[in-house]
Amino acid sequence: SNESIPKYQSKYYEYTKMETDDICKLFRSKLPQIPVSTNRYDVEQHGQGESYHPMKPPWAVLTPSSTEDIASLLHLCQQHRIPVIPFGAGTSVEGHVNALHGGITLDTSQLNSIHIDPNGDAFAKVGAGVTRSRLNQELRYSGMQFVVDPGADATIGGMVACGASGTTAVHYGTMRQNILAIECVLPDGTLANCGTNALKSSAGYDLVSLMTGSEGTLGVITNVTVKLHPIPQHVAGAICVFEQLQQA
Repeated sequence: SNESIPKYQSKYYEYTKMETDDICKLFRSKLPQIPVSTNRYDVEQHGQGESYHPMKPPWAVLTPSSTEDIASLLHLCQQHRIPVIPFGAGTSVEGHVNALHGGITLDTSQLNSIHIDPNGDAFAKVGAGVTRSRLNQELRYSGMQFVVDPGADATIGGMVACGASGTTAVHYGTMRQNILAIECVLPDGTLANCGTNALKSSAGYDLVSLMTGSEGTLGVITNVTVKLHPIPQHVAGAICVFEQLQQA
């Protein structure tokens, strides 16, 4: 329903009047290679993250496996005014995966490619659906690691979309400081490549920072080139106890 949308914004929310069955038939006829699910368990699982917000399921869940499929899907959704919500692992707490106005959820879990530079350069290009733990598992014999740790086993694409940080941010920085390039698909289906593999670049707009933290509102992130760091030879821990909060 569009009843909760202010009148001055209503022109931006003129959603499709198609029924869910007709929408699914449209996807299955135009894009038969993309799995479509209206299973109750699937839509409810994709209708909520880890936030306190009430679950709002989408009309259907689609799981493309390539950037080209996502581009075709977004172009078709734009033509028919169908809202699209990108979904990674569902570990976010912002509530932005909830389908407040219906639409479809685009599950990125099949974008799971990992390319580690054979020349030993300190970066890796990974699909948006690759989780942080799986990337570090692939790096286990290289002596390198991906350091951003938000606590949950989130996907790399989701970590970019949410601007994730964590316990290592003080030393290594947040997700924003650990990304070199982003490949994404804009709402009209246009493919955009932001950034390069160069560690230092001051040419043009900083589109990587623009996409980081956009929470799926500017485009669907498909591939990310992340920085890698050497695994420390020694790791030490310490506990500091303070009697009062002000002393800490």
